[in-house]
Amino acid sequence: MSANKEREVPVRIIYRKKGHGHGHHGGAWKVAFADFMTAMFAMFLVLWLINQSSDVKSAIAGYFQDPLGRSDEFGSSIVPGEGAQAAIVRPMQQADVTDMRMNKMQVMAQRLTKDIMAAPELKGVMDKIEIKMTDEGLQIELLEDSTGVFFESGSASPSWRGRGVLAILGQELGQLPNPIVIAGYTDARPYHRADGYTNWELSADRANTARRILQLNGVGEHQVVQIRGLADRELHVPDDPYAPSNRRVSITMKFDATTEADSTAAPGEGGTAG
Repeated sequence: MSANKEREVPVRIIYRKKGHGHGHHGGAWKVAFADFMTAMFAMFLVLWLINQSSDVKSAIAGYFQDPLGRSDEFGSSIVPGEGAQAAIVRPMQQADVTDMRMNKMQVMAQRLTKDIMAAPELKGVMDKIEIKMTDEGLQIELLEDSTGVFFESGSASPSWRGRGVLAILGQELGQLPNPIVIAGYTDARPYHRADGYTNWELSADRANTARRILQLNGVGEHQVVQIRGLADRELHVPDDPYAPSNRRVSITMKFDATTEADSTAAPGEGGTAG
């Protein structure tokens, strides 16, 4: 009897409590959440892209057309001769190039205004500086008043404010390779010296002084393609030939990145007249 008791295996009864919570729903919600986040990312990417400049858009489009930059070698595959050939990059239209160059110059114009306004020693001269886009490119005009803002009266010697403004212009304009044309102007008031020095020489000398300061502060040696001395032939205020603002120096950064043969003056034709 005792032997049988030793062989008996105790019976264990396990009571399991039934939970009342939600059952397992699987991972479908993770897929839906991932799709939602992808859609949100795509939306914000599109919003970011439409607010970028045209040159940024062109760069991004070029990357997706040829991610590896090997379209001229093997196409889109890293293995020579294999994989799908990269799509031919569409050449930029002239209108796209013009928009890109204009955008760069508009950004530069904004920086110039900001830099000049931030210089405490130049406070109060912004009303004498005109920065605008023209058919030729970005034009900056330094307008004089009756006291002489940028140049000493009747002289090609720059004032300290003139040097400061031209230094800032040189630092900014030197960041682009575009050609630059500098022109000097006077009002219609006759200016004669005993040695025959007239408004023609004065306007040309002021333009040349501006060139030297620009090149000392970042403008490339070959970037200035023409110096013009126009005296009173193109008045800023045609209705008032004697207005002080007719005395000015104009600096134009042209859209064209290459120098045209007919845009440079031949030796001995520096823009002055006797």
